This record gives sequence, C-alpha cells and structure tokens, in this order.
Amino acid sequence: MIFGANFFRENAAIMGALEDPNALDEWNLRTLRAPATVISSSLESTLGWPDATIERGDAVEVVRRLKETSDRPLRSQASLALNWSLMAAGLVDRLQVTVFPVISAKSGAFPIFRGAGDFHLELLETRILDGSTQELVYRPTPR
Repeated sequence: MIFGANFFRENAAIMGALEDPNALDEWNLRTLRAPATVISSSLESTLGWPDATIERGDAVEVVRRLKETSDRPLRSQASLALNWSLMAAGLVDRLQVTVFPVISAKSGAFPIFRGAGDFHLELLETRILDGSTQELVYRPTPR
C-alpha cells in the first residue's frame, strides 16, 4: 500500500483505536497487514502501523522507483493529491472506482477527480458487490 501522510494519519488513528484489530472487516484487515509505504516530509514515525516505512522525497520519483523494484503490485487508496500526481505522471496502471448507491448533494465535500486533469478510462472489469454497490476497474490514460 502507498499512502500520503494525511490519509495515513487518519487511518492509523482509526486502526490504532481498536482493541482487537482482528475485528476489522476483510479489506481493512488486509490493508493493516500489508506492507505500507508512507510518502511524507512531516511524519516522524509510523504511528504504530505494522510493517510501514516512511519515504521522503518527490512522490512520483518514490513510486516510480518502487514500481521498478517491488516484486508486488502497488495499491493506493484515498490519498487524492498523491493519486492525482501519480495519474498525471502515467504511473497508474489500474483505477478502481466503487460506486455506492447514494445521493450526497448536500453532504458531499467535492468530486474526487476535480483538478486531476483529463483521462480516458478504459473499462477492464466490473462487479456487483452486494446487489447494489458496483466496483469498476479502469486503465487511465492521460489526454
């Protein structure tokens, strides 16, 4: 997993507050147990996250190096500014979007891709997760 500092702080606080991490749902438990790289110039520790390392420097260069040297696929979630910069640099091979069947016209903060640039999205996979939630996997190509 690749995290930006802000999302990592939030996630570490939530996960660290649990008395029994095994009570997490499957996705969050796998996330917590996976090796994590946090790209940050401000964090001084991994905040108790198991198997996490902090990388300093330009996020694009860090991820480019990790893609070249890692024997595992890299994933990133929710770190919007980080993911936008990785998309703009052409480092994102797959973009997974989960569509939840709600309308949040009053409570939504802002569109997740606002300011990210224009991309052509080639649909690679689709799944219905629980009868109403869709998972869409795309390959993004900058325009």
